[in-house]
Amino acid sequence: MQPADLGPSAAVAPAPGKGGMPDRLNPRHLLVRVAEIAVVIALVVIAINALPGLDEVRARLRGADPVWIVALALAEAGSCAGYLLVFRSTFCAQMPWGLSYDIAMAELAANSLLPAGGAGGLALGVWALRQAGMPTGHIARRTVAFFVVTSAANFFALILVGIGVFAGILAGRGSAALTLVPALITALGALLVGLSPRLLRALGERGSGGSGEGVGERVSRAVRAWLTAGADGVDQALALLRLHSFGVIVGSFAYMAFDIAALGFGFAAVGQVPALGTLVLGYLIGQLGNLVPLPGGIGGTEGALIGVFALYGVNVSDAAAAVLVYRLFQLAVPALLGAPAFVLLRRRLMRADQPALVCAPLATDLAQLPAA
Repeated sequence: MQPADLGPSAAVAPAPGKGGMPDRLNPRHLLVRVAEIAVVIALVVIAINALPGLDEVRARLRGADPVWIVALALAEAGSCAGYLLVFRSTFCAQMPWGLSYDIAMAELAANSLLPAGGAGGLALGVWALRQAGMPTGHIARRTVAFFVVTSAANFFALILVGIGVFAGILAGRGSAALTLVPALITALGALLVGLSPRLLRALGERGSGGSGEGVGERVSRAVRAWLTAGADGVDQALALLRLHSFGVIVGSFAYMAFDIAALGFGFAAVGQVPALGTLVLGYLIGQLGNLVPLPGGIGGTEGALIGVFALYGVNVSDAAAAVLVYRLFQLAVPALLGAPAFVLLRRRLMRADQPALVCAPLATDLAQLPAA
């Protein structure tokens, strides 16, 4: 996506072409990532079996209940289904389900393989939608909207559960610093997101009078275009939420809730499940470790989850064993679903004579939701 394409003229669909896939989404690059993750997993297995002091973790992993393991895998599949639903509902409700599935599952597979907290999956989706013929401006706005609506479920859950545990309404443990403070910080963040369109547009209007063709002016126009696309995307996300879009609300909630359930099943498989409030808060705060720029968030996510659960008073051995089991399936299930979807998507988009026809219904969704 070229930043200069995000202005008003981007509402007109460009002639779709067979643009090259971004290097980091190249199959060879992804295979390298698979090899890296396999090596990391192998090292973790070796460490668990060889390092002293991990006897309790080893015992819990060896005694894992297969029934709960199956439930964990099914919950991760449910989370993937939620992602598919919110993806299709955000970008285009008329999108063919087959194309929706291929892009959404390929995005999830990329998220499992690439660092940067999900940005790899979004980059793949941008490329695929452009190849399919969706107007670039629409992609930019709806990509921002998609990120906002999927984050909104986490925001609301953290606010409600944090306040609920602090007030004693929900079962859980932790001081005000571990319950009320995260809820208030998240509420402030949600407020800033709600106000961000006005702020982004105000920033974009600063210095907008230049008409030169120098490097500085081109960069300035590109930045203003990105700010405008961001503002429009947040507006459309808020509009989707206000309209109570079934696919957006149910899909974003299912994407989060099934993943939390999977973590709970991981605890059930190896030991005792924490109280609901502790499970939800530990999950939501611990997932911030996924922002560490490591393939699949391996290392950062596990460490953050285990550390946060320890702060909430969960037995460290229970937390370590449960998180390891959960993360194995959180990475494996999307990868198994997404790998064949990625292959089919590339064949569909890169070998079609007229890729715009594959995605013809998408352009009709451009004006369905006016900016708030």
